[in-house]
Amino acid sequence: MADSKKVLEIIRAIGLKMEAEKEYLTELDQPIGDSDHGINMARGFAAVEGKLPDLEGKDIGTILKTVGMTLVSTVGGASGPLYGSAYMKAGMALAGKEEMDMDDFLSMMDTAVQAVEQRGKATVEEATMLDAMVPSLKAMKDAAAEGKSVREALEAGVRAAWAGAEHTKDLVATKGRASYVGERGLGHQDPGATSYSYMLEVIAGLV
Repeated sequence: MADSKKVLEIIRAIGLKMEAEKEYLTELDQPIGDSDHGINMARGFAAVEGKLPDLEGKDIGTILKTVGMTLVSTVGGASGPLYGSAYMKAGMALAGKEEMDMDDFLSMMDTAVQAVEQRGKATVEEATMLDAMVPSLKAMKDAAAEGKSVREALEAGVRAAWAGAEHTKDLVATKGRASYVGERGLGHQDPGATSYSYMLEVIAGLV
């Protein structure tokens, strides 16, 4: 599915996507958050980009852990700790690996979801990034179990992620800054679920 060189390519591409969608992600955050999700994500991945030359030739686990630590230290708000924890735990799941297959990827995603659940003390149906992460992981697992190709499984995950992000418009947030606005948040898509969907979209397009 992907070796360490491909993972570096994906991380770079995610950074470019965060920069490209910075204004939209920040716009999503304005009614329900601190109006900074896009700015924070773009800044965090710009810092990650600066670390990538030193990660050439490193194993996938080391790459992902470094991404996670960088996001924790550079991304403000809740997104830094949540995404940082997800990447760090994913890196631990793939420690020492030079390549990963679909089973490795699904195991890594399981670990990332658990990290977000534990760090955010959240679950699905609370208008968070988990509302995109959890259904996308299920869709990918189901597709893999049906014998679908890696590309098909990832594309199924992307569709489920975007459907989940869209679904957050119908949910009343109970976690994070969005919980402060209560039912006034209805009709607004969660920016974290959206940025995750962009990430998975990038991955699906490159493997």
